Amino acid sequence: MNGFNSEREGALNALLADYAAGHLNPALHSLVAAHLEMKPDNRSFVSSLEAVHARALEDVAPVELSNRQAILDRIFAAGDHQAPVALRNRSVGLPEALFSYVGRDLEDIKWRSVLPGLKEFRISEKGSDTEASLLWIRSGRRMPAHTHDGQEVTLVLKGAFSDTMGHYGRGDISIADGEIDHRPRAGESSDCICFAVTDAPVRLTGPIGRFLQRFTGH
Repeated sequence: MNGFNSEREGALNALLADYAAGHLNPALHSLVAAHLEMKPDNRSFVSSLEAVHARALEDVAPVELSNRQAILDRIFAAGDHQAPVALRNRSVGLPEALFSYVGRDLEDIKWRSVLPGLKEFRISEKGSDTEASLLWIRSGRRMPAHTHDGQEVTLVLKGAFSDTMGHYGRGDISIADGEIDHRPRAGESSDCICFAVTDAPVRLTGPIGRFLQRFTGH
């Protein structure tokens, strides 16, 4: 598991670095901001990355001043989302960053049943290849086995799940790509609610998945 753990840490650090640099799309930016709300241990790491970006920008030639200011504004604006003021009780609903992105709280979500024990609420972005979804997995239930043509980043909002890469609890981020073929399973003690962002279609790999793909075309 040591190899998996180092890969997990490296992938998460790369995601946080892109967040600090302001390189993430709105869905991933909101996911990371929500993670930092729920697990503030990484805030100091992100703040240090932002400071490095700021110092690097100080070395830009004076002729680039206007462009530098625009980049600084973007970095500092992204930083403002690291520790939003908790205006309401976030322990029973979405973190503030996700509430702002989704536009509603969990009790107002209109879930769509995908499979027994699996519900989904999709959030579409106009003009974007990114797909963002809230997923509700019944306790003890496994998702269909699948891999990815791109990258899938998942934030656990409630409960927990486990897969071949390890165990993920509230506030944890899972990052999977085409090298991972997994079948996440929700914890036994409670239902698992996640926010997932993908940049390419999920490819089902198990017998049930291959059967379903004959009809969905995905």
